[in-house]
Amino acid sequence: MKLDIRVVQLTLTEPLRISRSVMAARDAVELAVRHGGLSGYGEVVASEYLKLPTERIRREVAELDLARYPDPETALVELQRQDTPFKEPAPGVLAGVESALLDLVGKRAGAPVHQLLGTLRPPIAATARTIGITDPVRAAAEAARLAVAGFRVIKVKAGSPDPAEDLARVAAVRIGAPDAELLLDPNGAWTVGTSLDLIPRFAELGVTAVEQPTAPGHPEWLAEVAASSPLPVIADEDAATEQEAERLAGRVQGVNVKLAKCGGVSAALRICAALHGTGTDVMLGCLTASSLGIAPAVHLVDRARWVDLDGHLLLRYDPWRGIGGTDGVVRAADRAGLGVHPAEPGQHPRPSGSET
Repeated sequence: MKLDIRVVQLTLTEPLRISRSVMAARDAVELAVRHGGLSGYGEVVASEYLKLPTERIRREVAELDLARYPDPETALVELQRQDTPFKEPAPGVLAGVESALLDLVGKRAGAPVHQLLGTLRPPIAATARTIGITDPVRAAAEAARLAVAGFRVIKVKAGSPDPAEDLARVAAVRIGAPDAELLLDPNGAWTVGTSLDLIPRFAELGVTAVEQPTAPGHPEWLAEVAASSPLPVIADEDAATEQEAERLAGRVQGVNVKLAKCGGVSAALRICAALHGTGTDVMLGCLTASSLGIAPAVHLVDRARWVDLDGHLLLRYDPWRGIGGTDGVVRAADRAGLGVHPAEPGQHPRPSGSET
C-alpha cells in the first residue's frame, strides 16, 4: 500500500466565536491510501486545542508506515484491535487513517461503510446547525435563514461574560426559528452554581439540552449539574476518550462522541456499546472539517439520539461532496466506501507531498 498526503486550508464563511476562542480557518491533512488501483480517503484536521498541529499529523501518519501491510483489510483489523503501531498516534490521526482504510476496504468489497458496520440502509438524520456567540439581531436573522433552509435543530453557543447576553441570544434564536429544537453549548464556561441557576431559565426559552456547561477537567461537576438539571446534560470536553466517556456513563444524560477526539469509528462503536443501557445517550459531534472529515460519522447516525455534524456547513468552500446537510439533513451515500467525492466531478486531490 502507498499513502499520499496533502495539506489544504479550510476557511470558515465567517469566524466562529465560542466561549474560549474564535476560529476563522484551520489546516486539513488529506490522506489517500492506494492499493490495487483503488484509493481510500481520510482527513485529519489540525487543532490548537487538541495540541495537534499540522507537522505532528504529518509525522505520526508517516510513522505508521502502512506499506508494511499486505492489504488494507489487514491494516484495518490491526487498527481496530489497537495493535502496535496503532496505539501511539493522536486520536485524530487514528480517526483519519481508519477513515481512509474503511473507504478503501468498502470500495474493494463494493459496499458502503455503513454496511461494513452492520447497517443495511443508508443512515439519515437531522443535524444541528451552530450559531456562534454573536449579537441577538444577527442570531435571529441566522436562525430564520436556517429555518427556511429546513433546519429543525439549532445549537446556540453560550458562555459570554454576561449571561444576559446568552439569554438574549437564545431568545432571539427562538423568535427567528420558533419551531426548531434548541441545544445550548457554553463550552465549559460556567461553574456548577451558575449552571444550576441558568439552565432553568434557558429551559423556559425552549432549550432542550445543554452541552458541557462546566469547566472540563472536573467530571464530578458535570455529574452534579446533571443530577439536578431540568434538561439533559451532555458531556463533551469531559468525555473525549473512551475511558472518560465510560466514567460518566449513567451520571450524565448524554456524551458527545467526536471521532477526531476518541480515535475514530471503532472507538466510537466501543463507546456506544459501553453506554448502552446506562441511561446515557449518544450525541455524534464533529470538529470543523470538510465533508470527507465528517463522512465517517454520518455512517453512524442511526446510533445517536442527537446529531451535530455541521462542520462542513461552516466552510466558505467545501472541497468534498456526498453527505448533504444544506437542508438540515445528513445522509450516508449508498455507494461503495464513504460515498464522498471531490467537489470537482472526476477529479481526485493531487497530493502536495507523500509519505510511504
